[in-house]
Amino acid sequence: MANTSVLAIGLDPRFADLSAFPQLTPELVRDYIDAQIDRVRQAGYDVESCLIDRGETAEAVVERALRSKRYDCIVIGAGLREPPALLMLFEKVINLVHILAPQARISFNTNPQDTLDAVRRWFP
Repeated sequence: MANTSVLAIGLDPRFADLSAFPQLTPELVRDYIDAQIDRVRQAGYDVESCLIDRGETAEAVVERALRSKRYDCIVIGAGLREPPALLMLFEKVINLVHILAPQARISFNTNPQDTLDAVRRWFP
């Protein structure tokens, strides 16, 4: 765990379709994501968040983050994987991780709350 570097890639809530969750706002979701990233950090991991749009600058943002340092673990959020409309973007992100961080373990969360669990599967 010590010095384990983690990059959490997810869809920026400003670009998420929250219509099925009228009680949520992009700001609330962002606060929740930030709290979960802090939880991972408090557990002793060196974690950075990489929130992306639906494609306009997403690849460049992910590439810049992956080139910025060596990561041991890449967590890819459910908001990027679940909607069928984002399949192509999801594939692009996976391929960038494969090319630019081949040494990293890839894990997936099902929601921001289990991001720490996703990291711990590979780095207990």
